Amino acid sequence: MNIHERFFPEVGAGGFSRVDGTIAFYTRINALLRPDMTVLDFGAGRGQGPVDDPVPYRRELRTLKGKCRKVIGADVDEAIKENPAIDEGHVIAMGAPLPFNDHSFDLIVSDHTFEHLSDPASVAAEFDRVLKPGGWICARTPNRWGYIGLGANLVPNRWHVAFLRRLQPHRQEIDVFPTVYRMNTQRALKRYFPLDDYEHCHYGQFAEPAYFGNSRLMWALMLIIFRFMPEILAPTWMIFLKKKQPF
Repeated sequence: MNIHERFFPEVGAGGFSRVDGTIAFYTRINALLRPDMTVLDFGAGRGQGPVDDPVPYRRELRTLKGKCRKVIGADVDEAIKENPAIDEGHVIAMGAPLPFNDHSFDLIVSDHTFEHLSDPASVAAEFDRVLKPGGWICARTPNRWGYIGLGANLVPNRWHVAFLRRLQPHRQEIDVFPTVYRMNTQRALKRYFPLDDYEHCHYGQFAEPAYFGNSRLMWALMLIIFRFMPEILAPTWMIFLKKKQPF
């Protein structure tokens, strides 16, 4: 019995737990998705989610290609050119304008990229420019004040690979990028996506404990802590922002 099944026996029925963050995030995205939509996958990378996920049901949820008109990926990594989960890929420069026309997208997905943005103001402005009125920004990112964000900020970026090799042995080195956590609080989200312009539908997610390898003691301890922890300290933000229609 692996550690997931020990604490979440329902994993044996389908391969995922009742608090699976990926299931929660992509289920809501699929609920918003329509066949006529054009989607921007910001930070799409090499497509490791839809391609490498070992759980078929979760992999299907993460695959948006074929469920809408087009999925266009954008990433600073050249690996996006080999991403099989998108219809079209663009290599972008950090901080540069996105290579898309105004109001090009109905939905923007940004899965675990907000923590890497060194200039969140420019990215938020570009999201606003390319997103249609009534469109959605869907993002998943660690909370700066959760244990993942606090731990990442305490450990210098140059040591992240070495630490993750011990804490998350399944994580590949090519999928580890520097973090800055400048758009990972409720205050920051309201600053970059003002309430006058966006309807905020985000919440804190308590998924399975991460970064503890196969330590049963740490998993048990963190699950107890999660029961009493306020949402403001949740490990992950599930962010859903709807761009308001102009009057």
